[in-house]
Amino acid sequence: MTAAAVTRRPARPGAAAGRLARGLAHRLLPLAVLVAAWEAATRIAESPFFPPPSDIVRRMRDMWFAGPANHLFFSGGARDSIAPSLARMAIALVLSAVVGIVLGMALGRSERALAYLEPVLQFARVIPPPTMVPVFIALLNLGTQMQVTSIVFGAVWPILLNTADGARSVDATQMQTAEAFRLSGPQRIRYLIIPSALPKIFAGLRLALSLSLILMVFSELLPGTSDGLGFELTNAQSQSDMLTIWSVIVLLGILGYLFNTILLAVERRLLSWHRGARKADS
Repeated sequence: MTAAAVTRRPARPGAAAGRLARGLAHRLLPLAVLVAAWEAATRIAESPFFPPPSDIVRRMRDMWFAGPANHLFFSGGARDSIAPSLARMAIALVLSAVVGIVLGMALGRSERALAYLEPVLQFARVIPPPTMVPVFIALLNLGTQMQVTSIVFGAVWPILLNTADGARSVDATQMQTAEAFRLSGPQRIRYLIIPSALPKIFAGLRLALSLSLILMVFSELLPGTSDGLGFELTNAQSQSDMLTIWSVIVLLGILGYLFNTILLAVERRLLSWHRGARKADS
């Protein structure tokens, strides 16, 4: 037993909790300062276009979070605006992930197919998704199907291209070892290719998550939409209701931050082995 092992003492739970509290305080302090400065500046300016954060929070509570406790304080307004938007975004993100990962794996393991199709993929990737909306309307008409399709068209590319890159970058020695042990194709995909590509897949998922939120709002700004956060924005703009407009903007920021935090937590959990391997190599 070394001297370091003898002198090392187990970390106390109180010390870990203290470190967590200090970390949270350091992360939230800039936000608290920003909100306080925003509140003071808007109170002084009294501009109808920039309401104070306290008024925005009250409007958000009245619109979406004034329900009973057994419904997690969600009101009918949340059912009519937040729920449809999140449903469209979730369906589109799941479809993008399935299509992007499956096609990305296939293309990443086939050099010839990737060489043929990469120019087409890069061409389709750089097309702004809003420019395809007239095409989707002509093919699918207005409605949820068109909205989900427009989100998928924008969100699938970062997942597909990052997955293909991750599947292509599997170490050649590992593939030779898999051949030596006579692993089947599905076994190689499950135990070798997918774990090696997971860091790139999560990078694509984070980009797709941000794009899905943006495209979800855009698809709901179109005429003919009758629910969702985008519809709330359009309706508030037609009535010059700046307080509601800012409430939707702040809610979208909160949702984006929350979803990204959840995805990062899942990534850290699933890729803990990857960080450990990198530390061991270094």
